[in-house]
Amino acid sequence: MIDEILRDAEDRMGKSLVAFRRELGGIRTGKATTALLDAIKVECYGQVMPLNQVASISVPEARLLLVQPWDRTILSDVEKAIHKSSLGLVPNTDGNVIRLAIPSLTEERRHDLVKVVRKHAEEARVSVRNIRRDANEHLKAGQKDGAISEDDSHKAVDKVQELTNKYIEDIDKSLAAKETEIMEV
Repeated sequence: MIDEILRDAEDRMGKSLVAFRRELGGIRTGKATTALLDAIKVECYGQVMPLNQVASISVPEARLLLVQPWDRTILSDVEKAIHKSSLGLVPNTDGNVIRLAIPSLTEERRHDLVKVVRKHAEEARVSVRNIRRDANEHLKAGQKDGAISEDDSHKAVDKVQELTNKYIEDIDKSLAAKETEIMEV
């Protein structure tokens, strides 16, 4: 029972970290990265599809994204989806491909982005702490039911805390790396 609780907690904490890193990947830093376009959904063929399922996305230069739809008939749909996104990028279409120039960030915008990144980091930390709380509650319930001894419960609570510390440290490292990336000129 203890192993199951610990595995579940570690699995959920890992998913929180992955989700946090995915959110960080979608935050514009002045450098072109395909992750910027991950959240864009394109309305085409009568349904809504992720951009990366209807087009190839590449980074030919440090500040340029190239979006090439596999079907040229949906080029305007892709362009509309990019316009609707909150990225603030202006698509430049030549009939076959869409070029997205990534503008430099102002100092003020960099500071705003750092605040956003810190907010996401705190949300990820809270998520990890909530998972810790849930695991500890399961351990206490197991102890109360007699399925887990008091000593084993205390050891498991310590292991859950170690997991929590590890994942919060990973979140902090990812946060520091993203802050550095944002603030680089």
